[in-house]
Amino acid sequence: MQVAMMGSGSWGTACAMVLADAGNSVTIWGRDRAVVDDINLHHRNRVYHPGVQLPDSVTATLNASEAIEAAELLVLALPSQVVRAHLEGWHSYVSSQVNFMSLIKGIELNTSLRMSQVIEQVTGADSSRVSVLSGPNLAKEIAEHQPTATTIACIDEDQAKRMQATFMTDYFRPYWTSDVVGTEIGGAVKNVIALANGIAVGMGLGENTQASLMTRGLAEMARLGVALGADPLTFQGLAGIGDLVATCQSPLSRNRSFGESLGRGLTVEETIKITQQTCEAYRSAQPIIDLAHQHGVTMPITEQVVQVLHFGRSPRELVRAFMTRDIKAETEGVGA
Repeated sequence: MQVAMMGSGSWGTACAMVLADAGNSVTIWGRDRAVVDDINLHHRNRVYHPGVQLPDSVTATLNASEAIEAAELLVLALPSQVVRAHLEGWHSYVSSQVNFMSLIKGIELNTSLRMSQVIEQVTGADSSRVSVLSGPNLAKEIAEHQPTATTIACIDEDQAKRMQATFMTDYFRPYWTSDVVGTEIGGAVKNVIALANGIAVGMGLGENTQASLMTRGLAEMARLGVALGADPLTFQGLAGIGDLVATCQSPLSRNRSFGESLGRGLTVEETIKITQQTCEAYRSAQPIIDLAHQHGVTMPITEQVVQVLHFGRSPRELVRAFMTRDIKAETEGVGA
C-alpha cells in the first residue's frame, strides 16, 4: 500500500517505520527541511530518533500534495488542535476513495469532537473509511523494535482487519475492534490522568498515590466512554488500561513529564517553554471536561487538572481535592 504519513515527529516517524517494515511504501510529510533531508539522504530522523535507521521504502517531502495525491492510506500524526486546519488546506488533494488512519490522542477544543469525527466532518469521508490506532505505544521503544501491541478501531470490521494486516510486523502487533469511541476516549483521557500522575511524581509521592490516581482515572475514562456509547471492555484492554499504565509510568511520556515539571514547582508557562513536543493533555483536558459536562459524567481528576492548567490552581490542591471528595462505594456509577 502507498501510505502518506502526515507528520514527521517522533510518533509519525516510528509509525512510518512500522508501516514500511510491514511491506508498505511510505512518504512522510514534514515542515522541517533538515528533517526531510535527513530522511531522504541518510534514512534517519536524528532530531527524534538518533541512531535509528529507517527502511529504504520511507521517503519524505515538504510538499503535502506530493505525499497525499499518490496515497491509498492517509495517516495523521499531528497535534489534535491543528488537524482541522490542515485537512481543510489539503482537501483538494485528497482522493474521495482514500482511507484515513488517526494516530492522534486528543479531543478538539471548542467542539469536543474526537479526531475521527473531525476527519469525517471536514473531508466528508464515510466512517467506514476512518480508522484510529491507540495503545501503549511509546515511540522510542517502537523505533527500537521492542515488542509492542496496539488497538486498531473502525466501525467496519473488514476495514479494521485490513488495517490490522497493514500495520502488522514481528515487533508490532495490532488487535482490531469496532469500538472507535472507546479507543479514542481511552487515548485522550489517559493523557490527562498521566499528567496528574506526573504531578504526584514531581511532588515526590509514591506508588500508593500513583496507583490510586491510575485506578480512579481508569474509572473516569470508562464512565465517559460508556456515556458516549463505548464498550466497557475496551477500557480493560490495550487502548484503556494498557495505554494508561504505559503513559503514567514511563519517563518517555511527554504528558507525565509535563506534570512532573508542575509537581516540582514550575509554572504552566515555564513548563510549556521547556517542553520540546506536544503535550496533548494541555489542550485536550478542557474539551474532555466539556464533553463530560454535556453528558452528565463526573470526572474529578480531570476537573482538577483543568483547574491547574488553565485557572491557576496549585498542583498540590489537585491531590488534596482528590482525597477529600465525598465518600462513596467503589463501584458506584458506571465503572466508578
